[in-house]
Amino acid sequence: MDMTRRAALLTSAAIAANVLNPMRSFAQATPRKGGVFTVHYGAEQRQLNPSLQASTGVYIIGGKIQEQLVDLDAAGQPVGVLAESWEAAPDGKTITFKLRKGVSWHDGKPFTSADVQFTAMEMWKKILNYGTTLQLFLTAVDTPDPLTAVFRYERPMPLALLLRALPDLGYISPRHLYEGKGDIRQNPVNLAPIGTGPFKFVTYERGQHVIADRNADYWRPNAPYLDRIVWRVVTDRAAAAAQMEAGQIHYSPFSGLTISDSARLAKDPRFIVSTKGNEGNARTNTVEFNFRRKELADIRVRQAIAHALDIPFFIENFLGDFAKRGTGPVPSVSTDFYPADNGPQYPFDKKLAAKLLDEAGFKAGAGGTRFSLRLLPAPWGEDISLFATFIQQSLSEVGIKVEVVRTDGGGFLKQVYDDHAFDLATGWHQYRNDPAVSTTVWYRSGQPKGAPWTNQWDWTDPVIDKIIDDAATEVDVAKRKALYGDFVRRANTEIPIWTPIEQIFLTVINAKARNHSNTPRWGSSSWHDLWLAE
Repeated sequence: MDMTRRAALLTSAAIAANVLNPMRSFAQATPRKGGVFTVHYGAEQRQLNPSLQASTGVYIIGGKIQEQLVDLDAAGQPVGVLAESWEAAPDGKTITFKLRKGVSWHDGKPFTSADVQFTAMEMWKKILNYGTTLQLFLTAVDTPDPLTAVFRYERPMPLALLLRALPDLGYISPRHLYEGKGDIRQNPVNLAPIGTGPFKFVTYERGQHVIADRNADYWRPNAPYLDRIVWRVVTDRAAAAAQMEAGQIHYSPFSGLTISDSARLAKDPRFIVSTKGNEGNARTNTVEFNFRRKELADIRVRQAIAHALDIPFFIENFLGDFAKRGTGPVPSVSTDFYPADNGPQYPFDKKLAAKLLDEAGFKAGAGGTRFSLRLLPAPWGEDISLFATFIQQSLSEVGIKVEVVRTDGGGFLKQVYDDHAFDLATGWHQYRNDPAVSTTVWYRSGQPKGAPWTNQWDWTDPVIDKIIDDAATEVDVAKRKALYGDFVRRANTEIPIWTPIEQIFLTVINAKARNHSNTPRWGSSSWHDLWLAE
C-alpha cells in the first residue's frame, strides 16, 4: 500500500475545521442579476435526462433544465414544484396531484397532465433505474383535466414514500417530443433536453462542456438570476482544482476534487468547503459481485472477499474524518429506517478468508493464485479509485489476482449494467431518505437490462423480493421500519453487494456564490435562486 498518501489524506482534519462553520455572513444580501456560473463536470454519463437516469451526474445538469413534481425545501420537507398540492386516498391506492398552471416547456408548448401521465408510465415505470421498482405497482395515471394527474396503484403507495422519492424520481419530460418518436432511450432530446426549468439547454460538446442559458419565461417571479451555467468537463481532479484557483471554475460538486486539494482550498478565503447541501445524498462505497462467475456465485467466496479487506485501515489512512465503517445498505444517517440489528458483519480476517476459499474448492495454485477477476471502478471520485487499488492489493494476499479496468463514466455504466462485462465493480450507492427510493432496487430482481445502479448481478432471491415489495406498500410506519430491518439483515447475509463504508459528499465552491447549499440535495436542485456577488 502506498503510504505516501497518508499525510495528504489525513489533512481532512483541516477540512473539518472549515466545514464546521461553512456559511460565512456576507454584506451583499440583495441578489444580483447576471453572471456565468461554471461547474466542474468530472465524468460524463452520455445522458442528460433525469426522467430516464437517476444520478447526481445527470441531476447536476438536467436538474436545472427539467423540473420534478416535488423537491425538498431547506428543512428537507417536500415542497411543490410542478405540482402545487397532493392528496392520497385512505386506502393508499390513489394519489392525486394538482399541477401548477401557466407553466410552459422551453419550446413554448404548455405543460399539462398529459406530460405527467406519459413520463410516469413510459419512463419512470419502464426505464428509470430506480423508478422501475418504486412504480412497480403503478397501473395508470388518469388525466381528468390538464392540471390534474391521478396516480392509481395495484397495491398501496405510502404517500410519505412517494414524496421522499419524487425529488429524485419525479422529473417530467415533454410528451410531444417523445411519444411516437421511436425508442425513448435513443431520442436525441436526451442529450439536448427541453424542460420547464430556470435554464434552457444551448449546446453539449462531448468532452468539452455543456451550456444552458437563462429561461426568460420561467414561471417563478424574478428567477433565475444567472445568465448562464457552463459545465466544464475536467476529468483530471488536480486540473480542476487548479482551474478553481484560477477562477475558471466556481463549483466542484460531490467530492469531485482530491481530499488533499479540498483541504488546501478550505484554508483559502476565496472558497467554501462543506458537507452542507449534501444531507439528502448520503453515500456508501460498494463492492458489487457478478454471479455469472461461478466463483462469485459461491457465498463463501463473497464472504472471503469481504473478510480480506481491512476497512478500518483503509478509512483511517485514506479517507479520514468524513468516512466511517458501513454496516449495511441502510446507512446510519437514516434515523427513520436504520435497524438496531444489521445482521452479519465481515471484520478483517485474512486467515478466515483463506479458509473460506479453500472450503469453496478454490485452492491456491502455482504462485499462490486461486483465480483471477476483472474489477471495474466507477470514475466518480478519488475514493473509488483508491478503494479499487486497495481491493486489488488486499485480494492478492489471499490468492485472488485482480485486474483493475478503468473507463470513463459512460463506459463504466455500459460495461457493468448493460453488457455485464465485469466480475467485481466498485462505486457509490446513494441513499435518498427512504430505502425504497434508491436502495432496494439494487437487490430487487427483474430490473430492466441496462438500468444503472440496479440489480444487474444475475442474482435472484424470492425472500428479499417479497420483503422489498411488502415494505414498499406498507402504510404503517412501524411495520415498514421492521420490514426494512429484515431487508438489511437478508442483504448482509447474502451479500450480492457489500457496502462497507459510509461517507458524506464534500462541496467546494467559490465564496462569491450566494444561496448555495441551501437544500439537502442542492447540487441536484434547480439553482433558480443562485446568484454571484461581484
